[in-house]
Amino acid sequence: MAVSAIGRIQDGQLAKPRRQVAMVFDLNKCLGCQTCVIACKTLWTREEGMDSQWWAVVNTMPGRGTPRDWEQSGGGFHADDRPRAGRLPSREEFGEAWEFNYDEVFHGGKGDRVQLRPKKDPSWGPNWDEDQGAGEYPNAYYFYLPRICNHCTHPACLEACPRNAIYKREGDGIVLLNEERCKGYRFCMEACPYKRIYFNHARDVSQKCIFCFPRIEKGVAPACARQCPGRLRFVGYLDDPNGPIHKLVTKWKVALPLHPEYGTQPNVYYVPPLAPPRINAGGGPDRSKPRIPIEYLRGLFGDGVDAALQTLEGELARRRRGERSELLETLIVYQWPRDIFPDFAEDPARIEQG
Repeated sequence: MAVSAIGRIQDGQLAKPRRQVAMVFDLNKCLGCQTCVIACKTLWTREEGMDSQWWAVVNTMPGRGTPRDWEQSGGGFHADDRPRAGRLPSREEFGEAWEFNYDEVFHGGKGDRVQLRPKKDPSWGPNWDEDQGAGEYPNAYYFYLPRICNHCTHPACLEACPRNAIYKREGDGIVLLNEERCKGYRFCMEACPYKRIYFNHARDVSQKCIFCFPRIEKGVAPACARQCPGRLRFVGYLDDPNGPIHKLVTKWKVALPLHPEYGTQPNVYYVPPLAPPRINAGGGPDRSKPRIPIEYLRGLFGDGVDAALQTLEGELARRRRGERSELLETLIVYQWPRDIFPDFAEDPARIEQG
């Protein structure tokens, strides 16, 4: 695969890659198990200064997210493509890695009396508000929202970097950061409205998700996608009419970008969550309004969420009538990995042995 890059706006127009690799998350299948998070952490963020970095996260929604209150931290573009002022989250808002009393518990002879705990009382960390959600019993609700770098078509991070350290690959649209050019100004972190860029304080460089491009180049799906037990992460090219990405995003329009109003044209999409009906005072189902407020989902995924949910409900009704639904068959993923990332179905173990 070519590693040539494209840069900023050229002649007043966005420079676009020849092809764009993308990911779709089916939120109706996310277990919140964090397997994707650990797969990424184990593979990419184990080096010096990366202990607090989580390139893949899974947050409980509604919630304050990772870093804390990232949705209120600005960045991205206005409707007329003017840059939107952003704020740099603090280290405390990102959530620093905790140090635990391992020596006391395991080597100090107190293992039967002392519990494992952080040495300092933390005030925030990733998933601090996990499983809290919103609403009141018996109609409380929450769902899980996996997030990675969106590898945007109009990356605010790329536009903000004065060092030309961030670039978008011409062959697949993956957005990468050249650490040799990075001087640690962190304008990219301010500009990214999704706050998916971290700073390595040991090396004074910014770092981020690389969409596992060394695996992509060998036909292997990213680690977070391949390790997902829920089979909810679809990977493929947006322009492949036979692939699941194109069908979910373009044909059926049930996969939507997160906060499209940020103006970066993200290439990570979400199938919005359905939910069981509300419960009325008598303990029966109350279908007068959805359990997850539609206004909240519109705030996340835009106005297209109404039609997406209607399509999903309509296809579920078809299946209940015994009719076939190509959409639901695609989302179920009967044949793994062929049906979920057909272009990246290679087994990494087989490649290593070969």
